[in-house]
Parts: sequence; structure tokens; C-alpha cells
Amino acid sequence: MGKAAHEMEWSKAQETSVSVDLVKAAKQQLRFLAVVDSIGCLYDGPTLHYAVYRYENCWLPLLAKNTESLVLKEPLVVPLDCEWIWHCHRLNPVQYKIDCEEIYGRILDNQNVLSSIIEGTSMRQTERLWNHMYPTESYHFEQCCQSLMGTNCINMGAQRFKYDLTAAVKRQCSFFNKVSKSIINDDCYLEEAVARYKAFLHLIKRNEERYVKCFCVPTYDIDLIWHSHQLNPLSYCDDLKPIFGKIISHNDHISDSPVDNKHKIGLAQTTKLWEDIFGRKYLITGAMFKSDDKIARCYSIVGFKTCDSQCAEEVTSCAKCFSCGVGFTTYG
Repeated sequence: MGKAAHEMEWSKAQETSVSVDLVKAAKQQLRFLAVVDSIGCLYDGPTLHYAVYRYENCWLPLLAKNTESLVLKEPLVVPLDCEWIWHCHRLNPVQYKIDCEEIYGRILDNQNVLSSIIEGTSMRQTERLWNHMYPTESYHFEQCCQSLMGTNCINMGAQRFKYDLTAAVKRQCSFFNKVSKSIINDDCYLEEAVARYKAFLHLIKRNEERYVKCFCVPTYDIDLIWHSHQLNPLSYCDDLKPIFGKIISHNDHISDSPVDNKHKIGLAQTTKLWEDIFGRKYLITGAMFKSDDKIARCYSIVGFKTCDSQCAEEVTSCAKCFSCGVGFTTYG
């Protein structure tokens, strides 16, 4: 493809309609992840298990009740621990839709819900409704933490959902470390990330149209925007169904470990397809594993030499995909 064809494909990709301010959503997500990361106890142990219990048995029923009958006129404010579990649940949009529809008959959206970390937010009405529905359960996460201090195990019965929310949380624990670089929080960088996310969706669509089988692997900037879109479940469904006729799943079961061949092979194939279609760099500084940014900088100077079919199938044996001789060790 020539330059004109590349630019045409990129322009088509940018026509993708998204009903969410993804730059604003990404910035809020980064702030929220920073708070969760600073606490730490929501990553594992009794606090995590109790948060899952509160999310399933308190927050979602309260959200469903309020969205059905508009008990409160002002937005709900989700407790921090419940917000974290809700965050991870929504990052599997297909499963979240199934779970919500199975129990509540509809997708429970985040519209008219405020994050626990937004300063100046009044949570008094939400707390009042919570206390009315759950008189023995504190609304405040901090009080729950204090009650769990020194607890090794807590029996709260079986989860309501078949989806393993505890495992989902553990898969997301490392994500903040991957996107906590100062460059990623820059408005210009995030605006470009949104453009790259639209191109990523366009690439998936083009692969489907051409019957190209590829496990498309997003770079971290694209994944951050993808997460931000999924955290608005109704908008995500409404935006993607006209394009794909379905909800696009987000597979976080595949590790970005350097020993995970499926991830490395997918990244190699995605990089090749991206550059073939758009004529632009896919692996960029700040959007990859931290230890691999130096390879991205090298990439920006010398360019990427296209892998052959054998390399695409066996990335681990591809020792010199870069024309400068640097090994192909980037993985997300």
C-alpha cells in the first residue's frame, strides 16, 4: 500500500464514533488506579474477598434499585472497594453483560454514578440509602478495613456470579504499573492514544472482513483507552454494535510475560498488520513494557523490519527483527 492508501485507512479509522470523552475518562481512570494502588489491600487477602462480597450483595442491588425507580435525584457515589471490583468486572464487557442480564434483566450502567475519588462529591444521600438497605453494613470502606484487621479468612458464602471476580482483580493488579508513566497522563498523548484506539478497532474490523486470523494485542496506551471505553458499558455496547454487530470481548487472561508465546506472536502479527494498513509505527515510547522503551526509541530511529511468516509463528526464535540487530523482545 502507498502513502495515500495508508492515509485513507487512517482517516476511515478516525471516523469511528465513540460517545464517551475518552481522554477525560482515561485521566479519571489513572487517578482511581493510583488510589487503589496506594492502598494495596484491595489486591488480595480478606479485604479483597470482602470487597467482592459487598460489590455483589450491596452495591449492585443498590444500583439496580436506584436506576429502576430513581430513588435519589442526585448521582450515586460508589464506595471505593466496590468501585474497584466493579471496575474489574466491567473490563470483561461480554461477561458483565451476561451477569447483569441474568440477575437484573439489563446492563447496569455507570451513568449517574460518581467515582469515590472525585473531590467535593457529596455522598450523604448515597450513604443514607445504603444504610437504609444495609443497616448492619458500613458504607465506608475504611471502617470495613478496620473490622478486618488481623483476619486471616472470612466466610461470606458463594459468589453470586459464575465469573471469578477475585481472579479478575488479580489479573488487573499490575496494570497501573504499566500505565503510571507521566507521559501517559499528558493530554496530547492521550488524544493520540484515542486515535490509535480507533485505528485498533478498525484493524480488528478489517481483519474480520479479510478473514485474517490474528490475536490483536494492544499496546498500553491503546489498552488504557480501551479500558476507559469499557468502563461505560452501555456506551461501549452502543458504539461497537453498529461496527461489529456484537460486543468486542477484552481478553485479559493472556499474560504479557516475555515467556507467553501467544502474546508475543499476537503482538508481532498486530505490529505487521498495523504497519501494512496504516504505514505508521505501532510500538511507540511510553506505550510498551517499561523495560522495552529503549527498544521503542531504537525503533523510532531505524524502523521495524517486517517479520516473515516463520517469525510470526515462532516469535521466540526471531532473534533480529530490528534492522539494528536488537532482538524482538517487546511484549506490550
